[in-house]
Amino acid sequence: MKAVGLHRYLPIDEPDSLIEEEIEKPVAKGRDLLVKIAAVSVNPVDTKIRSPKAEKEDELKILGWDACGTVVQTGENCEWFQEGDEVYYAGDVNRQGSNSEYQLVDERIAAKKPESLSCAEAAAMPLTTLTAWEALFDRLRITKEDEGKTILIIGGAGGVGSIATQLAKQAGLTVAATASREETKDWCFKMGADHVINHHQELLPQLKAAGINGTEYILCLNDTDGHWEGMADVILPQGTICSIVENQHPLDLNLLKSKSAGFVWEFMFTRAMFQTDDMIKQREILTKAAKKFDQGKLHHTLTTVLKPFSAEQLKKAHAKLESGKMIGKLVVEYS
Repeated sequence: MKAVGLHRYLPIDEPDSLIEEEIEKPVAKGRDLLVKIAAVSVNPVDTKIRSPKAEKEDELKILGWDACGTVVQTGENCEWFQEGDEVYYAGDVNRQGSNSEYQLVDERIAAKKPESLSCAEAAAMPLTTLTAWEALFDRLRITKEDEGKTILIIGGAGGVGSIATQLAKQAGLTVAATASREETKDWCFKMGADHVINHHQELLPQLKAAGINGTEYILCLNDTDGHWEGMADVILPQGTICSIVENQHPLDLNLLKSKSAGFVWEFMFTRAMFQTDDMIKQREILTKAAKKFDQGKLHHTLTTVLKPFSAEQLKKAHAKLESGKMIGKLVVEYS
């Protein structure tokens, strides 16, 4: 089968940053599904893993952690899927990725594709939907009792911010999102944000100008280091900050002490990476999300499609993400 991956970690403009190879098609065993891929989405995690470093890979390292396709084989212990099922999933960062004709995925982290979405639209949604859902409801622990509270979403026009805004609004929260360009501001409002402020300016004064003196929740999707002091100012007493972006410098947690505020991480791959007892929850989340997509309660965030599947198209996708100008999600279709 054809696969796109790397042996060396290079800048995307290098010829060998992503290459095509013919490799052996895997076989489904245990709880794995073998999926024939129809479309994949490219996420910041792909570009971060591909970014230049000294290591070399003897075996082709295949990237890609968002996919939609058709089950063509099931392992002997599979319970919920059969050949012919269309599925969508975000995969496991410890395993080979989806940038290939076929991929193995554990059935506990896959779900049946939303019927109302095309394969390209469905491929755009798993990673960002899981990240947003887990951040809001597992990490920040937002419940029905929090209706009427306010959340600040830093980086509202990206893939995670787009779906987090929709989910937060459905949970009854007031959503303030950040964006810095007119087109990204418009996108945030389209996703349902009540207020949009500029993340290149001080956060709290802008919120106060909108009549918001602080927020019970903050979801940081961009530059944890750069926004740390601003978030500490914005968070209300006993509030909680969640970030998905690793810090490069030590964070001064003392800034949160007087407010008894909390800080938590969200990493979508945790459940699969550590084979947690609740790993199946990702299948449950994607199943619930599929129902919401089909009911029109959630809207896909696909904005760009490239095709056909090739190393060149994936290079274009990585370059577009690294430009910092991406709105919504980008998908590469296989045909």
